[in-house]
Amino acid sequence: MEKNEQPRFQRDRNSIAFFRGFLRKPDVVASVIPSSRYLEKRIVEACDVHDAKLVVELGPGTGGTTHALLQAMPADAKLLAIDVEADFVRMLNAFGDDRLVAHCGRAEDIASILAEHGLPAPDVVVSGIPFSTISHAQGEEIIRRVWQSLKPGGKFVAYQFRDRVAMLGRKLLGAPTSRLELRNVPPMRVYQWFKDAVVEAHGAAA
Repeated sequence: MEKNEQPRFQRDRNSIAFFRGFLRKPDVVASVIPSSRYLEKRIVEACDVHDAKLVVELGPGTGGTTHALLQAMPADAKLLAIDVEADFVRMLNAFGDDRLVAHCGRAEDIASILAEHGLPAPDVVVSGIPFSTISHAQGEEIIRRVWQSLKPGGKFVAYQFRDRVAMLGRKLLGAPTSRLELRNVPPMRVYQWFKDAVVEAHGAAA
């Protein structure tokens, strides 16, 4: 078993919980199953959290990617996971990792949630929120708030099936870099925006 891979029984239990979340709120939970370990590995590589002090995860779901991020993060780092589904947040709280702060709330409230927990500007914000199922206005608001919250030199990473986040992000932040992971159901593209380069080219943080 790879270092960042959860035990099989845990992944099976998470898959059931994820499917139930999809049935309750298909506009919030975009897939019927959690991310594959291949996608989790690609997300961790994109986030590059080996020396991060604070990572924020938006839409962690049942915590597969959360687990992978924690495995890659330093012992003194923090991971703030924000999800609108209370059941998912309860699952995250059961991880028993002191570095993890699980919060039930909305992604667009990232600044106030950081302040509530006394946390600084994050090095990385990673999002699994299905931008294709929310309005353009809400999607743009989330991206703006994320960008404003990031520290200088930070990055925004989003993994998506459709390209809505890339379209909105390109408009607000400039062109992202991206990689496609086919070993997932459905296949996902992982997008990255780097704050310093984008600020210089587009002035989007203003």
